[in-house]
Amino acid sequence: MKALTLTALGGPEHLVVQDVPPPRLEAPDQVLIRIRTAALNHLDLFVAGGLPGIGYNFPHVVGADGAGIIEAAGPEVTAFQPGDRVMVNPGVSCQACEYCLAGEHPLCPSYQVLGEHRPGTIAEYLVVPERNLARLPEAMGWPQAAAFSMATLTAWRMLVNRAALRAGETVLIWGVGGGVALASVQIAHLLGARVIATSSSAAKLALASRLGADVTLNHSEVDVAKEVRRLTDRRGVEVVVDSVGEKTWEQSLRCLARLGRLVTCGATTGPFCVTDVRKLFWYQWSILGSTMGSHGEYRRIVELAHQGRLWPVVDSIVPLDEAHRAFERMHAGAQTGKIVIEVTRE
Repeated sequence: MKALTLTALGGPEHLVVQDVPPPRLEAPDQVLIRIRTAALNHLDLFVAGGLPGIGYNFPHVVGADGAGIIEAAGPEVTAFQPGDRVMVNPGVSCQACEYCLAGEHPLCPSYQVLGEHRPGTIAEYLVVPERNLARLPEAMGWPQAAAFSMATLTAWRMLVNRAALRAGETVLIWGVGGGVALASVQIAHLLGARVIATSSSAAKLALASRLGADVTLNHSEVDVAKEVRRLTDRRGVEVVVDSVGEKTWEQSLRCLARLGRLVTCGATTGPFCVTDVRKLFWYQWSILGSTMGSHGEYRRIVELAHQGRLWPVVDSIVPLDEAHRAFERMHAGAQTGKIVIEVTRE
């Protein structure tokens, strides 16, 4: 089968489209999917560069997000059958440890993400457990289906489970343009929160407004912390969504109200951040980490997608043979929404 593979660590220049052996069903609860579309995440850039503690067998198939048609199913698969249109939850857990039994699948000691710890979605075929699948909404196209899972699930857990954002609260969301930030705007709006969104792009800010942002700030032109204080009568916001890391961390803390919650799922500008611990305990802030989401949370966002209330924004679509263009666009931060790769056609 054709797949986008990483042949060495060091960056996207080591990505090659080539023929690799197709996966096979190895467990009775597994499903074989013919992938139609896949979508990129910042994770894919990190994987190409090399993540600490992870050893790869090259060539390594990349990609976490995908959607396609079931080709075959193991004997214990009951909810799906060949021909079904499905999208994939990228997080695979053991289902047997204390965390999985408590419904906290991302905390599983053997938790794996497609494209990071195991073969990914940017390939003609993929094998995953049945529990990692969801049916596409009838009206959802292949690009939106591929773009849905990772960003939406990550944003949902951050805001609903970890930060416990409530109606009437104010949330600051950095860098609307990427999938997680745009999904966060939609979810916060859905929850009834007041949304302040930042970007350095007027077009991305306009999109954020259409998705439900109440206030938009160009962070290349204004001091975000000062503006947030002004907009909130110096009180600050209850929640900050920051997946940027080093570059925005101190400003994020300056934006927090007393008892404020900063929630993070990434560190695109670097992992080492400075925190004045005196302010942390004096204002009784909470700093919350968040990764992916549980199967229960995935079912909830899929339910909302079927109601037409939580669909991803697609930036662009490129064919598999031109996947390098997709990585170049993401590396430059030029995307507004998710970049989708068309892997196969009907």
